[in-house]
Amino acid sequence: MSLVLWPDGTPNALGNEAEDVPTLVPYLVEGAEPSAAIIVCPGGGYARRAQHEGEPVAQWLNSLGISAFVVHYRVAPYRHPNPLSDAQRAIRTVRSRAAEWNVDPGRVGILGFSAGGHAASSAGTHFDSGRPDAEDPIERQSSRPDLLVLCYPVISFGEYAHKGSLNNLLGEEPDAALVELMSNEKQVTELTPPTFLWHTADDASVPVENSLLFASALSRNKVPFELHVFESGRHGLGLAAEQPGVKAWTDVCASWFCQRGF
Repeated sequence: MSLVLWPDGTPNALGNEAEDVPTLVPYLVEGAEPSAAIIVCPGGGYARRAQHEGEPVAQWLNSLGISAFVVHYRVAPYRHPNPLSDAQRAIRTVRSRAAEWNVDPGRVGILGFSAGGHAASSAGTHFDSGRPDAEDPIERQSSRPDLLVLCYPVISFGEYAHKGSLNNLLGEEPDAALVELMSNEKQVTELTPPTFLWHTADDASVPVENSLLFASALSRNKVPFELHVFESGRHGLGLAAEQPGVKAWTDVCASWFCQRGF
């Protein structure tokens, strides 16, 4: 089952059939008590969405008793603010249908890989409490996630930028103020949600400094976080089930979920 995020028409639609209709795919867990929920943003440089960072991750979250929702957010030719709008809409949608899906609206997190990590960190640093007077009940919900999980994320568009993600999201000659705004290590405040980050030290595509910069900003703002840097591993590992050492990230993340009541 997949749900259209914007059933009344996608904002800023370009007439690009493949990308005009962002969707949300629920993977629900059954239980007597409402479960926590995690929205999953696959990576792909804002050019595509990597399949191995979608459904398999949702199934892993289900194995922990967490309902998961894979968001097929818009990518190129769409640019900012559309991917962020889709991620925010996904968070609002889950909260608005919490009773129907038996999830706890106060335990809604977002998880992203690579450029999906940028979308997730954007949701965690650019959010609002909803519009109480909105005609659309979904838009009345807060878009602030309750926690972030950032996996080898694109964070910064400065010295350590992933150029492909930067160009696809902001254009090849973006305004300097927009680059600053979407360099999310510069947007962290004390209201940024608790965050789990992991990266590999020798990531040749998205430098580990992206995670280090975000963790440093969290520390300065006294936001709880956990950071794991593994010595070696290529970019785009996903669950990393076949990668010695790095595959431990799912276990330590599961422990962190427990600590945070998820």
